[in-house]
Amino acid sequence: MNTRKIYWLAQLIGWFSYSGLIVFSIYNSDPQKIDTVLLLNVFTLTVVGIAITHTQRAFCIRMGWLGIRLPRLIPRLVVTSFVASVAITVIDNGTDCLHRIVDPNQPDFSFDRMVVNVLAMMLLVLFWNALYFTVHFFQKSRRQEISNLELRASNKEGELKNLREQLNPHFLFNSLNSIRALIDIDPVKAKTSISTLSNLLRQSLLLGRENLVTLESEVDLAKSYLSLEKVRFEERLEVCWNISPSLNSFLIPPFSLQMMVENAVKHGVSVLPEGGLVNISATQTDQFVIIKVDNPGALSNLVDLGVGVQNIKQRLALQYGNGAHFILEERKGRVYSQMNFRQDEAI
Repeated sequence: MNTRKIYWLAQLIGWFSYSGLIVFSIYNSDPQKIDTVLLLNVFTLTVVGIAITHTQRAFCIRMGWLGIRLPRLIPRLVVTSFVASVAITVIDNGTDCLHRIVDPNQPDFSFDRMVVNVLAMMLLVLFWNALYFTVHFFQKSRRQEISNLELRASNKEGELKNLREQLNPHFLFNSLNSIRALIDIDPVKAKTSISTLSNLLRQSLLLGRENLVTLESEVDLAKSYLSLEKVRFEERLEVCWNISPSLNSFLIPPFSLQMMVENAVKHGVSVLPEGGLVNISATQTDQFVIIKVDNPGALSNLVDLGVGVQNIKQRLALQYGNGAHFILEERKGRVYSQMNFRQDEAI
């Protein structure tokens, strides 16, 4: 149901309920007073009340009062509610005059009674205005909240897009460096590596368009990358996979696992004459999904990890907030990079 229908439904229910209370009160005190003229009088009060409060609402909208703060709004509403109450009471007294003509036993006009009626009607009109403006401010607050959420989502999408755009050049640059090292050493392997790189770029272009991809897709990308590096490092690079099959469809940011693997090779295996073993695992506990890569090396020997690690941290913060975090640490001669995703907040 739209806002206009709710407004008119509230108007009709409110004023007819008020009129019903008047008739019920008169009936309890003296049932013989209930006649056609009285009912017509009460019905006229209802119609006039709806018309005047609706006019007051239209006046408030025309004057732009819906957009002002409460300290400035309240005195304006008090004044207009008083004017509306006087108008309703005057018209109601006019119908009372008709009632007295039909039934001379009705009490004559009394100024004191009119003042009391104005004050009573003013309380009713003020209550109606308080209800109307409360609903209006609530809806305005909801619209503002939705607008803020849309703005934050738009800003977040822009930041994520910028971060994703950093990855393709970074990924291509490192892959081309690997092939360049092979050209002089083994041209045949270099040609094979170019084919592998072609497949890698195709995969990266597809994944780079998404905010989130399945772990299975990321594993395929990392395996393609490692097959390229395996051509370069041969027996110096060993890889051990331990991916839980139940996590194949788990969603993670694109290139996140690939970046962890790339750093393991670039900053670990490649700088050691003997190379080393890279362990890649994806497991889950009751609370977390844990994606981990470890390699031989030392953090103290690292000067710069490039855009990869910082990129992963920023994207996890943007997409998961406190629901995911990245860890990079050294233990017993090995460097561990790890993404932890809370099960209850995973996307």
